[in-house]
Amino acid sequence: MVRFHRSIRGTSISEADIILIGVPDESKSLAKRKGTNRAPDIIRSASNDSEFFERDEKTIPVSPMRGSLDDKRILDAGNVTREQLPQLIADIVSAKKIPIIIGGDHSITTIALRAIGGVLGKIGLLYFDAHPDFVSSMRNYYGSVLADSAQYIEYKKSMLIGTRAAEPEELENAQNAGLEIVSPLDFIELGVLKIADKVVAKATGLKKYISIDLDCIDPAFAPGVSLPSAGGLSSIDLIYLLKRAIDCGVIGLDLVELSPDFDFNHTTANLAARIISECIASIKVHR
Repeated sequence: MVRFHRSIRGTSISEADIILIGVPDESKSLAKRKGTNRAPDIIRSASNDSEFFERDEKTIPVSPMRGSLDDKRILDAGNVTREQLPQLIADIVSAKKIPIIIGGDHSITTIALRAIGGVLGKIGLLYFDAHPDFVSSMRNYYGSVLADSAQYIEYKKSMLIGTRAAEPEELENAQNAGLEIVSPLDFIELGVLKIADKVVAKATGLKKYISIDLDCIDPAFAPGVSLPSAGGLSSIDLIYLLKRAIDCGVIGLDLVELSPDFDFNHTTANLAARIISECIASIKVHR
């Protein structure tokens, strides 16, 4: 098993608190940049390289900026197929554990939302993405996640964050659904603290799922994504918002759309590993 934080060899879902799952699949992507199917193992490797120190034959994890990795039982369940994912997610959520899914293209979020919704009913969604993924004129691909998952999303308790590359039909769908959009310009006008307060307000009172498309970040910080879009969030603003949102409770999250062939010096992969570390550090474990 690849070392990923405190992955525990032999631990079952029932014994773990947080379960990491790789989904090396990009079958629903139309991006010209390919390679997101390689991302789960690349991110694992980046975590091993950048999130640990090696000294005197000891492995020492990097301490998170806020929160703790201590006393959290983390299981890396390895990679699964699209077909295996729904039942696995349903089992994890039914057992009141927290799944962290590493894609793969963004369509895996549809699978997760449907599986979780089948157990818990409608949930809130914090969707960090340069694109709304709210196309309804075409279905069953990485650009129609919010339309394909409509039965399980409480739109008015959800939020699109970092959006800046939308099709007109997506903006219309979001407006009709009452789905709030926070663009990078809002960060400039309001500042990250006020944006964080808005996110926390949305995250309070309803079970929340978080989906992170790495292209929500500006390509200066995350060049290795399948659909880069200029003018995005800074990496630290994203991490801060995620930690504030997770402080309010989360039922699961995913991180998608790393395209390793277009990365530079593992910049995006290392950032992805750090994002996952900081998210885990902020998750509150209840046994």
